[in-house]
Amino acid sequence: PIIRDYITLPERVFLLELLPPWHLRQPGRLVKTPKMHLTDTGLASALLRLHAAALHKDCALLGQLLENFVFQELRRQASWEADPIAFSHFRGRDDHEAPPWVEVKASGTICESDFRGLRNLQQIAGDRFTCGVVLYDGETTACLADDLFAEPIRSLWETPVVKPGQ
Repeated sequence: PIIRDYITLPERVFLLELLPPWHLRQPGRLVKTPKMHLTDTGLASALLRLHAAALHKDCALLGQLLENFVFQELRRQASWEADPIAFSHFRGRDDHEAPPWVEVKASGTICESDFRGLRNLQQIAGDRFTCGVVLYDGETTACLADDLFAEPIRSLWETPVVKPGQ
């Protein structure tokens, strides 16, 4: 059996979701295979036999689970919209990945290199690129350029506080 046979059932019971690639039909420049997401990060952690201490030691794995968690949260919030919102992922051949137009970092700080995938997407997408956001585990919102921002992940759930006079 091919791998497709093994993922059909988990897809049908909404445990697995294939995220299609975004591309502009540029041969050789972009990876055009779907990305698999388990729809439940708790289940993913249990299957991998992970606990909090293990995740603190393995930042790469924590980042993957956090990205998956944020993706699922964005999907839930998008379901409230009247017009359907399509999700996809972007990965160049240099393996800089950024789902249009959100990057997730499991870090309390951000730096210029955290925007590398979004800058790559910006260059390839040209005028189609409107803005990019790095969601991170920090506290402050930052504007790196007119169209590149950093936002705390918690901003997905919090209502912005508007101070009088703003």
